Amino acid sequence: MLKRLPKLHLINKRGNGVRTIMSRTQWNAAIKNTPVLTVDAVIKLERQGIVFVRRRNPPFQHWWALPGGMVEIGETVEEALVREVEEETGLQVHPFHLIGVFSNPTRDPRGHTVSIAFQAEVLGGTIKAGSDAIQVKLFQTWPKQIAFDHRLILEQADVF
Repeated sequence: MLKRLPKLHLINKRGNGVRTIMSRTQWNAAIKNTPVLTVDAVIKLERQGIVFVRRRNPPFQHWWALPGGMVEIGETVEEALVREVEEETGLQVHPFHLIGVFSNPTRDPRGHTVSIAFQAEVLGGTIKAGSDAIQVKLFQTWPKQIAFDHRLILEQADVF
């Protein structure tokens, strides 16, 4: 049996009424045209460098990137960052500083993404490439090929 989805409602601040803001169909149509939310991590290991992953897949296949990826439904951005870093690098991290929000519509050739970038500290784990990464490497200077707008993120983080 199919359950009819309710319309989305907004309760005004005075608490004296409810008004419909859009139907479920309108909501589903709207989110198809909404940027994808992503996260990126800047992880600096003292005297060793910044953690980068070599991308397994396009776009920017084989280029160096900061660990990160897409936020899944039901996750906070911090939880997504922890999950993505562990999947790609084997490291367990704690995000401790918000670097910024990066939303240039052309930052990802696949479509419009908005990335929340954090500095993160390592809590444990062992460096090993996994999921979307074919290699994990520490850099003390800029790699030649940096994917997406990760050079801008690193400039904002002021870590090199």
